[in-house]
Amino acid sequence: MLNRIVSFLPSATEILYELGAGDQIVGVTHECNYPKQAKTKPRVIHSSFDPDTMTSQEIDNKVVDLMHSGKDIYILDEDILKKANPNLIISQGICEVCSPYTKEVNRAVTILDNKPEVLILDPRNLDDILTNILDVAKKVGKEKEAQSFIDSLKKRIISVQTRPKKSKPKILCVEWLDPLFTAGHWVPQLVEMVGGINGISSTGDQSRRMEIDETIKFDPDIIILMPCGFDVKRTILEYEKLANNIQWKSLAAVQNNQVYAVNANEYFSKPGPRTVTGLEILAKIINPKTYADLTIPDDSFQKINTKN
Repeated sequence: MLNRIVSFLPSATEILYELGAGDQIVGVTHECNYPKQAKTKPRVIHSSFDPDTMTSQEIDNKVVDLMHSGKDIYILDEDILKKANPNLIISQGICEVCSPYTKEVNRAVTILDNKPEVLILDPRNLDDILTNILDVAKKVGKEKEAQSFIDSLKKRIISVQTRPKKSKPKILCVEWLDPLFTAGHWVPQLVEMVGGINGISSTGDQSRRMEIDETIKFDPDIIILMPCGFDVKRTILEYEKLANNIQWKSLAAVQNNQVYAVNANEYFSKPGPRTVTGLEILAKIINPKTYADLTIPDDSFQKINTKN
């Protein structure tokens, strides 16, 4: 018997399709856009505001205001949810801003008469991300497929991790530009795997606000911008305000033209299988000679010209 699954988590949706269980998905969120088939599924949740029309600062202000007032960041469509009638909901325990969280899950369970099972994924590092693939697989009877898929991902990880590194530059990964947030969770581990010295955050840490003074003290050799949910083009547009900051301009990485924008929305913000592609992208940026033969997606990163 097939499950009826509502995924509140884009990475879980991706995992289900990778395992050949996409037909068991009966509802997703507005952020579930990969693979393209996910876009055809009923949307049971959407954002309470449109971030595409707002700057980074406006988005941050809106989120802070909603959280302080107790209002909803995400809106649950009760009619679509009831029609989907899931017996399994997959959600996350990482961040109440990035994807639907405890409040939305509790509301969904209260609305539904059949009281579905709830699977919460809470990865803190790359190992957890791989484990989550198996966690999902066990719910849909795809353990064999999951193990094969995990093995293929591990081969890519080992291929990257075991290469001798010619340099160990200091790396700062930035998860939000206005205000500045340092990237935590799995990102520091990815940086270290490819030979970088990660600064300001540690593997498993929550992403947090950081002061420009912290960045100046660390003085990174390379800065990688990965605003949560943004692609390369959006990140470069948002960079303009930061680029005019006198303190920011004093950083060695900025002066040496070593600032990069990555496609965070596809490869860094969502803790799913494509996080391994994120590892490979960082490898190309941080140690390009070591990983010259590594193939990565064309739209995955771009160097920002900071000398203008």
